[in-house]
Amino acid sequence: MNRHSSIGGYPTARGRATRLLFGATATVALAIGMAGTGAATADADTVMDPVSLGADPVGVAVSVDGTRVYVATIDNDSVSVIETATNTVVDTIPVGAGAVGVAVSADGTRMYVTNRGDSVAVIDTATNKVADTVTVGDDPIGVAVTPDGTQVYVTNRGDDSVSVIDTATNSAVDIDMVGEGPIDLAVTPDGTQVYVANSRDDSVSVIDTATNTVAGTVTVGDSPEGVAVTPDGNRVYVTNNDDDSVSVIDTATNTVTEIGAVGDGPLGVAVTPDGSRVYVTAFKDDSVSVIDTATNTVVEVLDVGDGPEGVAVDPDGSRAYVTNNNDATVSVIDIDNAKCTGSLCFGS
Repeated sequence: MNRHSSIGGYPTARGRATRLLFGATATVALAIGMAGTGAATADADTVMDPVSLGADPVGVAVSVDGTRVYVATIDNDSVSVIETATNTVVDTIPVGAGAVGVAVSADGTRMYVTNRGDSVAVIDTATNKVADTVTVGDDPIGVAVTPDGTQVYVTNRGDDSVSVIDTATNSAVDIDMVGEGPIDLAVTPDGTQVYVANSRDDSVSVIDTATNTVAGTVTVGDSPEGVAVTPDGNRVYVTNNDDDSVSVIDTATNTVTEIGAVGDGPLGVAVTPDGSRVYVTAFKDDSVSVIDTATNTVVEVLDVGDGPEGVAVDPDGSRAYVTNNNDATVSVIDIDNAKCTGSLCFGS
């Protein structure tokens, strides 16, 4: 998130409270070979007409079948539901005070939304209704579900903890030994580890999900924000908001390399399903950088809306969705022009 001024811990833009999700920076671009990752960008991505929400968006997630995009709107205390076939808002779900993060279970039946009222709303995606509300720690932000759907992990920035929700009972316990200011997190594809970005001490905590204890700590860049894991589980990409870089963690050794030139004030990060690209939002220059994971270099920069924060890629890797906090829109990126046709496209 943007780190320039803050009200209650959240920086402001145009007088509104915003910052909540990710960061990235620049230094040295290092080539790292990755099994199962693709080559450089073959075709240019295209930014399609934005979806207007009428409220400040932060977190974003795509349904498992790719038909819906769920966007947490912090000032509207709700989740907007976008139909991807038409790129229109088809529903709004009230969830609680200050909706921030959003994650969908692997089976697609449940959505979990963090609220600044120290709770997580559990939504039944069949009805788009809140089925339960779980009390967690202070100032919850990031949220992620394990692949088997049995546990939900939530970062609590206000008390430096991670809450673990048992989805069978919707009860939570806390892990207290993470770093300072935990803000975002991601679960590895095999479900054995959770990587937690600690925004105030420039580190990533590694949680062992079998014991729910911190198994290690990795030093990264300045003010880490967003976290994403490659589909093969070999790499973790972390945005560092204050030094405009992305840290790449080798999960076998927990060693780190840096990628630079990712835009001004990087926040959100997402990896394509084939592991070939990483999309990074840059809040301060209204752009998205596209990283080729075969070389770990930026191969494309896209102009999006005002103050981009969250980013998510759909299950088939054909589109990326970016929340623009300052103009209350969602930018839709057509990856390699896979689906961009007719009047929806206005070019990259």
